[in-house]
Amino acid sequence: MNTTQALHYDVVIMGAGFAGLCQARHLMLNIPNIRVALIDPRPEQRTDKDLKIGESTVEIAALFLAKELGLHDYLIENHAPKQGLNFHWPKNPAKTETIDDYYHAGSNRQVPIPSFQINRSKFEQDLLKMDKAMGINFYNGQVVDVDLTPGDAIKTVKIKVGDERMELQAKHVIDAAGRKFIIGRKTDNLLFGPENLMGLNTGSAWVRVKNVDRTIFHSGYDPLNASTSHYYSTNHYFGEGHWLWMIPIDTQTMELSIGVIHHHDVIDSTQVNSREKFHNFLQNHHQVLANIIDSGEAVDFHYWPRISHASKTLFSPDNWYVLGDAAYIFDAFYSYGTTTIALAIEGITEIVRAKLAGEADAEQKRAAYNEFNLAYSRSVNCLYRGHAKQLGQASVMSWRIYFEYMWWFGVQVPMYVGKWHLDLTYIPIFLKTLNSNIDGLFADLNEQFTELADKDVNIGLMDCYRGDQLFKGYHTLKHFDDFLENTKFEPRRCNVFAGLKATCFYAALWYALFQWKGFGIQGCLNPRHIYHFLRLLGLSGQATIGELIYKFKTKGLPANSEIEAMRQEFKTYQYQPKLQPWLAEATNS
Repeated sequence: MNTTQALHYDVVIMGAGFAGLCQARHLMLNIPNIRVALIDPRPEQRTDKDLKIGESTVEIAALFLAKELGLHDYLIENHAPKQGLNFHWPKNPAKTETIDDYYHAGSNRQVPIPSFQINRSKFEQDLLKMDKAMGINFYNGQVVDVDLTPGDAIKTVKIKVGDERMELQAKHVIDAAGRKFIIGRKTDNLLFGPENLMGLNTGSAWVRVKNVDRTIFHSGYDPLNASTSHYYSTNHYFGEGHWLWMIPIDTQTMELSIGVIHHHDVIDSTQVNSREKFHNFLQNHHQVLANIIDSGEAVDFHYWPRISHASKTLFSPDNWYVLGDAAYIFDAFYSYGTTTIALAIEGITEIVRAKLAGEADAEQKRAAYNEFNLAYSRSVNCLYRGHAKQLGQASVMSWRIYFEYMWWFGVQVPMYVGKWHLDLTYIPIFLKTLNSNIDGLFADLNEQFTELADKDVNIGLMDCYRGDQLFKGYHTLKHFDDFLENTKFEPRRCNVFAGLKATCFYAALWYALFQWKGFGIQGCLNPRHIYHFLRLLGLSGQATIGELIYKFKTKGLPANSEIEAMRQEFKTYQYQPKLQPWLAEATNS
């Protein structure tokens, strides 16, 4: 065996999956001359078997991949488009042969921010090639050990590549190696169990199948109800204690990912932990999905008895970081996984940049971004609290989805666009509101959702994409700042306060309507409910003041600096009505 070599880097990333590859590229694009190493035991040529859950992106992840990583052309050319989310509940659980046997809510038009359904195996293989072309050093080997020295002291990652042992020394170490938990286990940083995860206790079974007959799901002809594809949406199917996804991951081979998230207190692992059991489950609960699978060719089957975990620290003062599944995962519902990775990557890059540059506020940023991402992880965990009893109740669940969509499009998307999640002044304001919502309003609503589900109360079906249900044409996808139209993509150019102001106002209206429909006059007059209603209006008022201050501070600032520079340059433009010579003059012989 060869002797140990020592190699020096600024950042060593353990794991070359989605999270690690995206982090490496983001570092290279934002920090000149940075030295980055990637370690992964899998071969560079990934096979069709190297697939995993997490194929679907939503707006923040899509913006990150397309805009921040410069991959928009690549995504258009190589991956399936995503047309929003669709939600389906059986009209009668005993009859689920066709999609017409379900009630529906979901995408009915082209979405303003395009997203994608990603073939993870292809994406990771292609991105690894791109990363190497940028100058990132890839080691196709295993991590043997990592020495996490305190503070700014150099860290050492011991690896084995073939028969050769090496030591990679770096100022910063990132664990993006998924459920190996290289850093998590070494630092006792992991949190498991329902008691640490707001009661979440789930497993997942999933299959990939190719060459399916998609007309079993939908013919594609729906001229009166949608101006977009139903098939290329992420389709969600609901039942007691479970939900399923159906995601197209390859347009050429007509390949689908179909899987279930099941709550153990309703469906035990032993009931769905094999291909045969899972197929029988589908035949008896969602026959249309079983029929789709039967129409194609099986690629693989997987089962995870435990999905969820969290971490105590994400960005350590000792310059180690956990990212992606190495940090936390809760549920695939809403496809939040790639979004949480995007937010964390941008925080890590800014911490690394500031520390390498020796900036005075580098540690302040590290602490703030760690706190932000931990709180954000709690907010994601909160989305699945109480699901076991609520998922299959179409009325209750549709109201919940509508409410949760309001915050996503009204607050989180503009927050990301304006890079407010990296702003040291905004983060404490955001966290104060977020944490009080998680422990107050959202917790109380969860109890009410469960109460209505237990009583099987029908308060109507809310469709999160339609604009004819709340007040004056409001719909959850509505933007309250022109950040798309005027490319307000520089930090703090997007007016996040406008979205916060409007969202809190409309959330108050939603809350009042929910109390009236679900609990009548008693619900409306309950002191606790009056408090939440007035608090939402108060938050809207505070955001109004925040918006006035923001507008004062940004008065005269252009929406986009490059566009403004071009407009200034254009003032000297004069049309020159002539053509330049392009044909060689004939020569005399």
